[in-house]
Amino acid sequence: MLHLPLVLLAALFPGGVSQDDFQGPTSFHVIQISSFANSTWAKTQGSGWLEDLQIHGWNFDSGTAIFLKPWSKGNLTDEEVKELEEIFRVYLFGFIGEVQERVSEFQMEYPFEIQGIAGCELHSGGAIVSFLRGALGGMDFLSASNNSCVPAPEGGKRAQKFCTLILQYKGICDTVEKLLLETCPKYLLSVLEAGKADLQRQVKPEAWLSSGPSPGPDHLQLVCHVSGFYPKPVWVMWMRGEQEQLGTQRGDFLPNADGTWYLRATLNVAAGEASGLTCRVKHSSLGGQDIILQWGHSISIGLIILAIIVPCLIFLPCLAIWFWRRWSYQDIQ
Repeated sequence: MLHLPLVLLAALFPGGVSQDDFQGPTSFHVIQISSFANSTWAKTQGSGWLEDLQIHGWNFDSGTAIFLKPWSKGNLTDEEVKELEEIFRVYLFGFIGEVQERVSEFQMEYPFEIQGIAGCELHSGGAIVSFLRGALGGMDFLSASNNSCVPAPEGGKRAQKFCTLILQYKGICDTVEKLLLETCPKYLLSVLEAGKADLQRQVKPEAWLSSGPSPGPDHLQLVCHVSGFYPKPVWVMWMRGEQEQLGTQRGDFLPNADGTWYLRATLNVAAGEASGLTCRVKHSSLGGQDIILQWGHSISIGLIILAIIVPCLIFLPCLAIWFWRRWSYQDIQ
């Protein structure tokens, strides 16, 4: 089992695999969110992700997978997809029933929510590590590895009791182990190859500056906007020369409709200290040519004034000469 990922790598990539082959996502995981409103109503949401890119959904009513990308199946055959869908259908039906039957035993009170995440990740050197974690109401509950269940400290005796219970179901444990150690690595490598063109695309960011709400008297909030970049990793920092401004605050990554990302970085400074500050953006798509934007509100205003005054200085004398010639011509008449 421990050597299985290396065997799969050799089979799927006979020419060998380097870390450069996977510049995009390197992990796949499924997320389960089961909500229990009362003893008769429960619903589960399921989804599949390559890191932060969702590529699968789950139709709870039909018990079938939803493929969100043309390459979401990887090299799975239709028969393999149907088999996996059946496994998940049976699992979810049994999971909901088992939980509802043991609410009193585990001293749970409605409503409550159970979250689970399971998958595998490609590490440098070709090793693939699998993982499974569960949470109750957003708090860690348990984790599983190598056919063992590890209760989380936050789960207390309830988590310990659950681990003792689940290990009694050897058939379920064997199925989970096979999915994590065989199916997931095989699928991860195949979907990375199938979606390679899409996953490893490089889209250059656009950047611009603006001012945000004033943080206080005689202070400015400088805002550096970076948008339209892919992949997600990006470095954005306010600088003074080569000195990073440690007060830089980065917001959350926000998705654009085309699958690219948006990020903003802000810096609060005294109004007199804004001159000379720059925003620097580093991204893999830029080929080492960083984007550097200089804060220069006064320069921008000066350029605007020049853009208005210079044409006026040219236009007004011309207009005066035209009127003078016209009046001179009328006087001769």
